[in-house]
Amino acid sequence: MDLFASDPTVNLLPCDGIANYHGPVLSPEQADRYQQILFDTIQWKNDETVIFGRHIVTARKVAWYGDSEYLYAYSGTTKQAMVWTPELRELKSLVERLSKATFNSCLLNLYHHGDEGMGWHSDDEKSLVQNAAIASLSLGAERKFCFKHKQTQDKASVILENGSLLVMKGTTQSHWLHSLPKSKKILQPRINLTFRTIACE
Repeated sequence: MDLFASDPTVNLLPCDGIANYHGPVLSPEQADRYQQILFDTIQWKNDETVIFGRHIVTARKVAWYGDSEYLYAYSGTTKQAMVWTPELRELKSLVERLSKATFNSCLLNLYHHGDEGMGWHSDDEKSLVQNAAIASLSLGAERKFCFKHKQTQDKASVILENGSLLVMKGTTQSHWLHSLPKSKKILQPRINLTFRTIACE
């Protein structure tokens, strides 16, 4: 099923989790401005991952920021958080107000065009607070975002618009996979900010 509702009280998932799509929370002008600033100022690096024992360097670029020098390990790589930029602090405050959650870190992804995407996965690394909200802010090209239940294989999807906010919470990461499918029709870049909560010892 394809879901395009922008009512943040609507749950996109039929069971075992909560995913609320707020729709655009920034004007197109604001979203474009933030996208350009982040494109120019964030310390982007190609992501490195291990897939079936092979070391892969992705075309997609990433960056990791946080309240402290948190370490974040996933797919065979470990990142150390950098200090928030002024723009990231502004966006973090906006996302926290709208999601009614607090976050101490953010993983940013830069997709240069539709040939770059993300396969099925869950954000369930041990370093993250279990069942804490994860808020995804999209800047740039519209992209389809898909969910798939780990047991039933039920699927749901939504089009993430420029400047839009998606919040996943509850047991979503335990029961659902999500992905960003590739599309050769998309020629424009997209920056995705996923605000998270690292478990502090």
